[in-house]
Amino acid sequence: GKANPSACILSFAMALRYSFDQGAEADRLEAAVEKVLADGVRTADLMQANDGTPVSTTEMGDAILSALDASL
Repeated sequence: GKANPSACILSFAMALRYSFDQGAEADRLEAAVEKVLADGVRTADLMQANDGTPVSTTEMGDAILSALDASL
């Protein structure tokens, strides 16, 4: 529950773009990850000094899903 799922999620965005010709959906997914990171949400492996409190892997995934839902 401490590792960031963003790399796996972004790998899926690459699959959407290059394997399934779904560039627009890949853009939405990448934007959702970027928004969550810009909002300061971090798992323990991405924390730096004075970043605040880390979230769990599940909470990070939920935050990305919420950002993705908000982009509809």
